[in-house]
Amino acid sequence: MSQSLQRIDLNCDMGEIPEAIADGSQESLMQWITSANIACGGHAGDAQTMEATIRQAQKHNLAVGAHPGYPDRENFGRLELKLSPSRIADSVFEQVTALAQIATRLDANIRHVKPHGALYNQAVHNAELAAAIATGVARWNKQVILVGLADSPMLEVFRKAGFVVAAEAFADRLYEPDGTLRSRKHNDALIRDPAEAGKQAISIATRGALIARGGREIPVHAQTLCIHGDTPGSGKIAAAVAQALRAAGVSVQPL
Repeated sequence: MSQSLQRIDLNCDMGEIPEAIADGSQESLMQWITSANIACGGHAGDAQTMEATIRQAQKHNLAVGAHPGYPDRENFGRLELKLSPSRIADSVFEQVTALAQIATRLDANIRHVKPHGALYNQAVHNAELAAAIATGVARWNKQVILVGLADSPMLEVFRKAGFVVAAEAFADRLYEPDGTLRSRKHNDALIRDPAEAGKQAISIATRGALIARGGREIPVHAQTLCIHGDTPGSGKIAAAVAQALRAAGVSVQPL
């Protein structure tokens, strides 16, 4: 089960916490990543945070991406909502358009779109929902990369909709034996130890595999690795992951 990657993208969900923008912790994390997924008004984010995050991303030469989620700020987009496919498509379109308008003003290009939270997790195995996401993005622009869970059906839905896709794995999340992410309802869903996150990143990037909950090794074929900016100690995790990858001979570069 080997996968010798010469390069991998390291992405982070950003623009979600105004305090992290204000105190400099968001920008500090940017030195370790190559792509920023920017919240665009659904689960988090507003015009001010979008502009500030784009400006920071430009300063650090990061690829800019849109990070649309369920329009549920109260629950940070992490609760499953029963919305119609058309409503989801409309919401995704509205969110990516909001970010795109600011990006255009700042002379920034949106390179990719990655769904957030429950919207992402539901779309992993829900073809209708994945198609609704693709429809919403396509209404704005089909010439972007759609990011989805590595080795999951959602990627094929995105491909059939005409998009270039990027398979994503997570350095700071525990996996279930079936290849899905451990629910955040469980205390062990997040990998908080920077060294452990680094080990998982290396395993994914160089072997195409990781150790899931219970000790089972599962295949994971990814072009991009995610670190969550809202995880406690995310800066240390990002540093450990980036440094571990480079020490293992993996080039960390944007998609």
